[in-house]
Amino acid sequence: MSETQPSVGEMLAATVPMVRTLNLEFLEASPERAVLRLPDQPDFHNHVGGPHAGAMFTLAESASGAIVLAAFGDQLGRAVPLAVRAEIGYKKLAKGPVTATATLGRTAAEVVAELDAGKRPEFPVNIAITREDGAATGEMSIVWTLRPQS
Repeated sequence: MSETQPSVGEMLAATVPMVRTLNLEFLEASPERAVLRLPDQPDFHNHVGGPHAGAMFTLAESASGAIVLAAFGDQLGRAVPLAVRAEIGYKKLAKGPVTATATLGRTAAEVVAELDAGKRPEFPVNIAITREDGAATGEMSIVWTLRPQS
């Protein structure tokens, strides 16, 4: 990456205010995997002292956005990435910092081929949310689309 090119984390922090509000940390952002961390912050705790469900949702959604930008950033001149729908499951009590790891559910090449064919492709991004001890606290799936620019 060139020194003049902003990182995926910098781009998301600059364009998505909630990323800055929650102080999300970008640990990794590649076309294969994106990993973000939500630090333990009392201002965002719920009634049982862990991260609020809304903060965990935002963490996971932001991880999905990071992998979408990393995988399809070269398509932004002709398509806009948009989240279509999301489903989240909270599995275990989260305490302390939590990490979200996002992976694409289809290959980027398949998605770009549909875009090349004049279609509006949809693709899932799967996110695992874990505590520092590695226990899974949540799972999320977000379907994204690349909407062709008119």
